[in-house]
Amino acid sequence: MKSFEYAAPKTTKEATALLSDKWGETEILAGGTDLVTSLKQQITTPKRVVSLKNISEIRGIKKQGNNLNIGAMTTLGELIANADVQKNFPALVTAVKNIASPQILSMGTVGGDLCQRPRCWYFRNGLGVPGKKETASLVREGDNRYHAIFGTEGDALFVNASSLAPALVALGAKMTIEGPKGKARTISAGDFFRAPKSEQEREISIAANEILTGISVPMNGLKNATYEVRHRYGLDWPYATATVAFSDKNGSVSDARVVLGHVAATPWTAAAAAKALNGGRIDENAAAKCSDAAIEGAKPLSRNAYKVQLAKTAVKRAVLAAAA
Repeated sequence: MKSFEYAAPKTTKEATALLSDKWGETEILAGGTDLVTSLKQQITTPKRVVSLKNISEIRGIKKQGNNLNIGAMTTLGELIANADVQKNFPALVTAVKNIASPQILSMGTVGGDLCQRPRCWYFRNGLGVPGKKETASLVREGDNRYHAIFGTEGDALFVNASSLAPALVALGAKMTIEGPKGKARTISAGDFFRAPKSEQEREISIAANEILTGISVPMNGLKNATYEVRHRYGLDWPYATATVAFSDKNGSVSDARVVLGHVAATPWTAAAAAKALNGGRIDENAAAKCSDAAIEGAKPLSRNAYKVQLAKTAVKRAVLAAAA
């Protein structure tokens, strides 16, 4: 690990003032479960690390009107222990519980989970986000069994690693981001994630001198559920996940959302699958039609076609779980 300056400000305004406007010159430390490893492997070599641990204003969970506001520094363990989260958002509870590591639940934060870097082994071995050597794509030509099956036309072939991202997108969450001099802005969870086009960009829609401070999730009564297909639980990531959310009035579905995880560089919104649910009743047949629609447009790479069936299964079981 290369040496760096360490700062632990007490307000977000102080924190943003310590950040550079160029990625890589400074890094933000939340729980540290991702960053510390990256520092040791020298995936990132910042001049300064800015810790958020002393900023109490961005920790905790509060009701505000019909929204539940979650501070970015709230730990994953605190999230799933909250009564309002348990009552309204089983999709979030399942996503976090499946992490299953007591250490990650205790130290990992909501903001850290959303902002973590790709788990792609080409990236983690210092070959950059696209996983290229000169102009050749190592991902396309090499071992890509855990990579994307959607959006594979471009260079970003890694999968978004966040456990919470698909659920928050499906639930219509909003992200609050604070920049220099306390200037704040809000964007949808769906717009928060992106596929970077170069090494000068990151996988999230914030600038290098901005901080994700909170997440607001509407408590609008949507039925919701997450289903994950995993090789094992604990210190591992799923093969494919699905979150489904919808309104169910008198047995008729409306406002359906279907979002897949770990199948693309961003949480993958399956609009056709949502359309297949709307206006009908939930049963085995409806769930099967939804899952068929969810995998439309999948373009797997040379070694990960198996993920198409796993994604399809995750969607069907998430639909039935939400209805139950």
